[in-house]
Amino acid sequence: MTGTTLSDRAILRISGEEAKPFLQGLLTRDVLGLKPNEPRWTAMLTPQGKALFDFILWADGGDVLIDCEAAQADALAKRLTLYRLRRKAVIARESELAVHWALEAEDKPFDPRLRALGHRWIAAPDEGDASAAFRAHRLAIGVFEGVGELGQDQILWLETNAEELHGVDYDKGCYVGQENTARMHYRNKVNRRLVAVPLAQADEKRQKAALPDLGLSIELRRVEDIDPAILPDWLSSAMAEQAAE
Repeated sequence: MTGTTLSDRAILRISGEEAKPFLQGLLTRDVLGLKPNEPRWTAMLTPQGKALFDFILWADGGDVLIDCEAAQADALAKRLTLYRLRRKAVIARESELAVHWALEAEDKPFDPRLRALGHRWIAAPDEGDASAAFRAHRLAIGVFEGVGELGQDQILWLETNAEELHGVDYDKGCYVGQENTARMHYRNKVNRRLVAVPLAQADEKRQKAALPDLGLSIELRRVEDIDPAILPDWLSSAMAEQAAE
């Protein structure tokens, strides 16, 4: 791997005196308490609690930087604009910065979802591209992201393993999709999970994405139908704890 830039990511800057309150009412994570070098993975959901866009938030002074899929950046900006109404918030592409990743970078923050994902930060772009290396590493440990893997208005946020990956706050107040998400959590009703299955064992009826280059099928399976052998350790232990409650 040469360089650390994730070329398949883009950055939106949300600025203005109401930037954080504006996002607070839309997203699954608390935005008001966002701090420098403490990024948060979050999502914008449908009113039914299904994933539309997932992304990572970064504090930059009074602004919020959104680390998102480059292919979905314009669509996300458009959706945010629809919700902005008369809020004093400006939504713009940030072209001078890029998202970076490395497995080892001791002075950089960890990916907020899972420490095993490595380190992530924002800086000026370099000439290399770490996108393929990060994707392979991420999928090898069973972490999914983006419209191609999570779908759009297809999968409930908690079914994407969002709780286990620190993608939801239950004490932040209302946001779009909050009611159903909270109900599933408090009733322990996450009956299906997004998992990676060897392509040779794929079930097309449950398949959300086929990844021939990595030999994987991303599928939404009922919990009782999941072979424990395919679960990553972080998800297996979390599910065992939940089952014991």
